[in-house]
Amino acid sequence: MFKAFKPTLAASIIATTLSFGALAADLEKIHFLIPGGAGGGWDMTARGTGDALVKSDIVDKVSFQNLSGGGGGKAIAHLIETAARQPDTLMVNSTPIVVRSLTGIFPQSFRDLTPVAATIADYGAIVTSVDSKYQTWQDVVDEFKKNPRSVKIAGGSARGSMDHLVVAAAFKGEGFDAKAVRYIAYDAGGKAMAALLSGETQLLSTGLGEVLEMSKGGQVKVLAVTAPKRLPAAPDIPTLVETGNQTVFANWRGFFAAPGTSQAKIDEYNQALSKMYKTEQWAVVRDRNGWIDNYKPDQAFYSFLEDQEKQMGNLMRELGFLK
Repeated sequence: MFKAFKPTLAASIIATTLSFGALAADLEKIHFLIPGGAGGGWDMTARGTGDALVKSDIVDKVSFQNLSGGGGGKAIAHLIETAARQPDTLMVNSTPIVVRSLTGIFPQSFRDLTPVAATIADYGAIVTSVDSKYQTWQDVVDEFKKNPRSVKIAGGSARGSMDHLVVAAAFKGEGFDAKAVRYIAYDAGGKAMAALLSGETQLLSTGLGEVLEMSKGGQVKVLAVTAPKRLPAAPDIPTLVETGNQTVFANWRGFFAAPGTSQAKIDEYNQALSKMYKTEQWAVVRDRNGWIDNYKPDQAFYSFLEDQEKQMGNLMRELGFLK
């Protein structure tokens, strides 16, 4: 695998609360802070995890708050600045917390938070509309060879971040200049998907979990995934590797607590998450989204993040996104 603003609780915040607890739960409540808008990978991961925790009676109540802005930096700054008022909050994040810190999009890094656990991995997907002229990845390659500017790719994250890096690496795997990729950034996966479906762009770079159900329903076509081999949850979707392109990538996702969170609280979270993995409710959420279990508790997660920082820094320099 290759692996300064004043935040305010803007009107765009969406908060909901679920409670199914008929039996005594292990934890009373978790509030999930989501750094992006509805419909993106962070949103799906937080809501899927919360749903599984509640339905399996591990947590009594969960709530969700979408706080987008600053490439995820607004939610991070909010969690740090209001840490004393966030005893039950988990913020979902993923590889971009490393990438955006390296690029300086925001001044904080994972070290300014409390890493709790990595939970899943999601392979990248290159997606088009069902009526697209692109029927295969090779069609895209042929078009790009003629005129790179004619191939517009949407993504639900900022330029130089995850969706951009994955598709840039895919084109680099074909021998093209990664910097020639015409990437159009949108705020979260839902808006990027809307751009694809409206014809604003011809392609979408995203996580497989964000589009697998739409693909199965015939709403979009996934041209390729960045898995090393075809996935049991998506046996009809080809990999880039099959075409001779050696690009393989899985985006981890996980959870962070506010700075200063006690080890006892971190242990409670990990007991709940590790128990969740054994439930039927989690299996349904995971398989529906084509996710891979990738559980790493706090200390292992921290070491993993340090390794990611080195690996992603090397990749970004290779692709020309860092000097």
